[in-house]
Amino acid sequence: MKCQSSCLFCGSKMAASMLKVAVGSRAYSSGIRDVLWKLGRLNHVAIAVPEMEKARSFYRDVLGAQVSEPVALAEHGVLTVFVELGNTKLELLEPLGPESPIRGFLQKHRDGGMHHICIEVDHLPDAIQQLRQRQIRTLSPEARIGAHGKPVIFLHPKDCGGVLVELEEA
Repeated sequence: MKCQSSCLFCGSKMAASMLKVAVGSRAYSSGIRDVLWKLGRLNHVAIAVPEMEKARSFYRDVLGAQVSEPVALAEHGVLTVFVELGNTKLELLEPLGPESPIRGFLQKHRDGGMHHICIEVDHLPDAIQQLRQRQIRTLSPEARIGAHGKPVIFLHPKDCGGVLVELEEA
């Protein structure tokens, strides 16, 4: 059955999140046959920040959120902090080193801003394989271990409706 509007599985390059709905921690299939994986819940929204301590202070001291201590992820080129929101998290990202992908983002957006969304999947290897078969590009050849100690991969924003999407093994 062909979708009424263009979709990822019918040939165009829209975000997979537009085809599957994630509510709570349950995964819902779009009803498309032969999908070996399912999207789960929104894990976090990542925000690039030029000054980590200023951002931590805002979320902790002004909004009253529970804010983690900074953790350096050298392999990703970022310093990360998580802000707990109850139903999801914010991930604050500050560049770590001159080659950080966040540094380039902040050169375009000096005050910071939303960098990516992270969606859980129940089986990341199958998701990667099937998305690549549908011409969705990944930013790295293989999944890497992310901030939660689980495998992650980023999908190219040009293939996802302009949104940088991180998929994380649930």
